[in-house]
Amino acid sequence: MRPPRRSAARRTTVLSREAVLLTVPAVLAALLGAAAPAGSAGTAKPGAPGAGDAYFPLSGNGGYDVNHYDLTLRYDVASRHLDGKAVLTARATQDLSRFDLDLKGLSVTGVTVDGSAARFTRDGQELVVTPRHAPRKGRDFRVTVTYRGTPKPVTDPDGSPDGWIPTDDGAFVANQPQGAMTWFPSNSHPTDKATYDFTVTVPKGYTAVANGVLRGQSTAHGLTTFRWHAADPMAAYLATATVGTFQTESFTTRDGVKVYNAVDAREAKKAAPVLKKLPSVLEWESKLFGPYPFRAAGSIVDHAPSVGYALETQTRPVYSSAPDMDTLVHESAHQWFGDSVSLTSWKDIWLNEGFASYAEWLYNEQHGGDSAQKTFDALYARPAKDGLWAYPPGDPGSGKNIFGDPVYERGAMALHELRRAVGDKTFLRILRAWADAHRAGHGTTAQFTRLAQRESGKDVGPLLHTWLYAKGKPARA
Repeated sequence: MRPPRRSAARRTTVLSREAVLLTVPAVLAALLGAAAPAGSAGTAKPGAPGAGDAYFPLSGNGGYDVNHYDLTLRYDVASRHLDGKAVLTARATQDLSRFDLDLKGLSVTGVTVDGSAARFTRDGQELVVTPRHAPRKGRDFRVTVTYRGTPKPVTDPDGSPDGWIPTDDGAFVANQPQGAMTWFPSNSHPTDKATYDFTVTVPKGYTAVANGVLRGQSTAHGLTTFRWHAADPMAAYLATATVGTFQTESFTTRDGVKVYNAVDAREAKKAAPVLKKLPSVLEWESKLFGPYPFRAAGSIVDHAPSVGYALETQTRPVYSSAPDMDTLVHESAHQWFGDSVSLTSWKDIWLNEGFASYAEWLYNEQHGGDSAQKTFDALYARPAKDGLWAYPPGDPGSGKNIFGDPVYERGAMALHELRRAVGDKTFLRILRAWADAHRAGHGTTAQFTRLAQRESGKDVGPLLHTWLYAKGKPARA
């Protein structure tokens, strides 16, 4: 995410017409003394309605991990109506009598689990599914959800929108931190990563751009269907299916990465000189951070002036307007730090934003701009009452603060102080080791601290603690 960036809705219970109809047979069965569904007795119990994140307690769910999402979408730009079918292949982490999916605002028309109709109810952002046969711990199961409606973005704690955001020619789709639930049912927390297939149908003349590699497109009866495949594990908030009238280009880098750019014509002239440098930016970052972690890359440059931010959607960042070089470098660095190496808790978001911000500092330092030290000094000169010191980046305190200056700038300052303490060569070795050790997985601040100490042979724990957790303006060593 690149700033500028962005009230939690009151949780209500909503029972859909379909849910009521599907519940009736179960009520009758209970009255008649029917046996419980096969496999639901004994150790089976409901999965948790959230992943336990302190800042977004209802994001994600317990009791299962999703391995793959197969999303089939049809979006009518004029009416803003979406028809969807989501097939989730998951593995139970417990004997599962029922489970939740995150889905907000769309009407569910049917749910099956392993081909059998399942009962479902709606409870705020939770789609609560009771399968006929309880999935057993360690076993794979398949959930199919059909749904429809007019997707609307959610408003985050800081007042900004995310999710499926309508535009004048389609939709800008950026989900950080909780917007995935506005357009597909998911286990929407970064701790659950999965592979994806997208089949998106839009009116002829429009383009639908998702993550990964374009497998094909075809046009018939006034509609065009785009098929995308994302082969690397991805958190739900990093998925996109942005729709617009785009100019597109595709090519393969000399490292074999397939690049696909989609640009709104209104942004094309300004975006062109920056996007031209994307291959060289990825090559430069690969030298610093290790091999590029994915098979695809690119950019989606939309014209969405009401949005006002960019997001590191995996393999193909989405920009609400033509990006400048700092923003391109920032979102590209996220492919290593945030996308490949993902969060275990939103509290640790400095591991995403501090690292991507420091990548900007390094790029400018090595391409004729200010040194990282000069950038650090300018920030440190801000008075103690400045917002930069309002809260520590390692514990922002709430979802409202996770996209504020302390997370980005003071997070980058923590890395610079680490660099000064261990030296350039060791510092770059730490960054590469972090990206390599946690590739396609997750990381925490505690793990990063231990890695930095191991790689440097120095006790850098107190220094990192000061810059990440101390209140107010830290004293310089």
